[in-house]
Amino acid sequence: MSVLRVELKKVIKSRRTWVVTTAALFMTCLLAYLPVLYETVVYYDEAGSEVQLQGIEAIRYKKILWQDITGVVTPQMVRQAVEAYQDCLREYGVMESYELPEGVYSRRLAPYSPLVHGVKEAFADRDTGMAPSLTAIDPAQVDAYYEMCTERLNALMKMKYKDDPEIQKQAADMYAEVAKPYQHYPGLGSNPIEYGGFLAFFLVLLGVIIAAPVFSSDYQTGADDILRCTKHGKSRLGIAKIVTTAGVTAVLFTVCMTIYLLVSNSLFGWESVRTSMQIEFSVTSLADWNLGDLELVIAVGGLVSAMATIAFVLLLSANCKSVMVSLSIGLLCCIAPTFIYMTLPPASKMNLWLRCLLPSSGVGLPTGYFYAANDYEFLQAGGLTVWTPYALLGFAALESVLFGGMALRHYIFHKMR
Repeated sequence: MSVLRVELKKVIKSRRTWVVTTAALFMTCLLAYLPVLYETVVYYDEAGSEVQLQGIEAIRYKKILWQDITGVVTPQMVRQAVEAYQDCLREYGVMESYELPEGVYSRRLAPYSPLVHGVKEAFADRDTGMAPSLTAIDPAQVDAYYEMCTERLNALMKMKYKDDPEIQKQAADMYAEVAKPYQHYPGLGSNPIEYGGFLAFFLVLLGVIIAAPVFSSDYQTGADDILRCTKHGKSRLGIAKIVTTAGVTAVLFTVCMTIYLLVSNSLFGWESVRTSMQIEFSVTSLADWNLGDLELVIAVGGLVSAMATIAFVLLLSANCKSVMVSLSIGLLCCIAPTFIYMTLPPASKMNLWLRCLLPSSGVGLPTGYFYAANDYEFLQAGGLTVWTPYALLGFAALESVLFGGMALRHYIFHKMR
């Protein structure tokens, strides 16, 4: 216990930890507030003058604007939105809303806009996936809106996995569990949730900076030769270093993500976390999650991926006599999922397997939980089919233990090789 306490004090009092902590807290506050600045609204007042709102004012305006479509999204509510669009488009003799005269959209159609993109997606052509014009949709069919969403999901999976009925069935089973009707509460959107993923990635990078020198610095300075001569200089010291590093990193990650969620949700409104994913993203999103659930998945899954990445970097540190080498390889590990995603063919199984196996994939910018939860990728091994977010979480949990154990073993037997 005394060894662990000494290592904890060493890590906490180090200048590197304080710099990393300061950077983490600064980026947490910055990323929590940035999405608010991107909230903008442009409308025309009764005098015909253009009015622009930004930030908190824009968020408040949207809540008032969409108050009639707040709560449970019934098929009747969706039909009302479609009929309002059709009446307006036909009145002005246009096919799309962007062809309307200035001021018409904000006055007559903006109050229904959150529901319309889902309608076009649900009524997309079953063979080509092309979305129809709203004027081509029969309002009477919108009464079966949620049945049309299910048909759209089945058609989409047949196009994407036409030779794999097992994936089609699993996707259909997952979507059958999604709570319907959907719910819509204005405020929180995709931007603040995606920025939470950016924060998770940044925190992992900072964690790598903390973990890379843990063993390598002692090798490099020669301090390890002295420490190994002490009573607890091998296994107990190695355990203390690993537990301390993982613990400090986990606490820093948890505190920053908690601050981020508290600030972000307070700014956008806590009631909006109840919005269904299918309203904000795709009507055929597979997960039975609301936006608050998605935030927690990104935070908890990001923490597990962070621990896996830190364990891998500790393994590097236990084998490298140079801090720069272990740090460089650790940082490369963080961006490796992005490189794989952009270079290997997107539809290849190797692409998906490598992205799932890499410990930092859960926080990768195009591969993390935010993106995986809005995709339809499934990892297959023999007769087992697993949705990608579950695979990312499972592999990260296993790798945290595996790499941590390997780091300890390699440290203990470092001088014997």
